[in-house]
Amino acid sequence: MTLAELAALLKSTGYPVAYSHFSGENVPPPPFITYHVDSSSNYFADDRVHKKIHNVLIELYTDKKDLNAEANLEAVLDANGLAYETTEAWIESEQLFQKTYEIGVV
Repeated sequence: MTLAELAALLKSTGYPVAYSHFSGENVPPPPFITYHVDSSSNYFADDRVHKKIHNVLIELYTDKKDLNAEANLEAVLDANGLAYETTEAWIESEQLFQKTYEIGVV
């Protein structure tokens, strides 16, 4: 899956989606999703990169613990065979919950 395909997939949740962040007055009300490449886990052989793998963080922001929003995003990821690990945090300064999904994208 490419980053462009991932973006289209995330938009299919019905939530606003942006790469990295929403800016200025364009920040939508929660829930919304951002995603960005955090690092790489490339596959090496014969002294070169054979497969580029991007580690992508998908971040779901909600103003309350929203199990329905999480289930909706997870259903899309599951239906498309994307394995993920999650973490969760409360961002005091923004008054938002952040649920982060880490996936690998080729």
